[in-house]
Amino acid sequence: MSTVAVADLLPGFNCGKCERRDCVEFAQALIEGADLDQCPFMEQARFARRKEELMTLLSDGTENERPAGVIDGLSAQFTLMPLPGESSCREDLYPFYRAVELKEGDLIRYRPLGCPITHFASVLGVSKGILTVHIIGPQNLIGHGAFEPQDIGICMVAAFEGTLGKGKMPRVCETVRFLPHHCMMGKVHSGIVVAIEGRRIRIEGIDLKVWCTSP
Repeated sequence: MSTVAVADLLPGFNCGKCERRDCVEFAQALIEGADLDQCPFMEQARFARRKEELMTLLSDGTENERPAGVIDGLSAQFTLMPLPGESSCREDLYPFYRAVELKEGDLIRYRPLGCPITHFASVLGVSKGILTVHIIGPQNLIGHGAFEPQDIGICMVAAFEGTLGKGKMPRVCETVRFLPHHCMMGKVHSGIVVAIEGRRIRIEGIDLKVWCTSP
């Protein structure tokens, strides 16, 4: 599909409410997996027919299109993209080796269990020892200036939350193979879908091994 074909079905107001410069840039983002709900005008009744056509266009041919892992070459069922307006998928972390006293906005350094890459993240919230974070890079925060993240050691990744990108929408309780869009290694992850709301998906029981046996 072309960017022009997608842009022709958008309102064309170039209002910036989707956090893109114009509707053409948003059209390209939609092709790459952005959520159509980022455009508030598409929810209006006058654009209902366009929205239906646009959703058909965006899904055309993508139901069977499967992203592949870079490291292992495995086929994922779908790519998990960030929630609207966010920079990366949300992750829930359980630190193993120290009592962590953190708050929203703190920066941390850690290594996910089973992953050789050191991660950096920004804390979104803390509840009963579980940290909800945004990944901000395996590198040393290029562009963020000097910073001193707290090193919290090895963590178990308990959950991912984001929106459907390329691939087919899973079912609740399904064990899935998915590719987090920000994964530096391009590694297919495995987990169980516990909630779906629109295109928003929550996956728990995360593992870097791929246990899913479905085709």
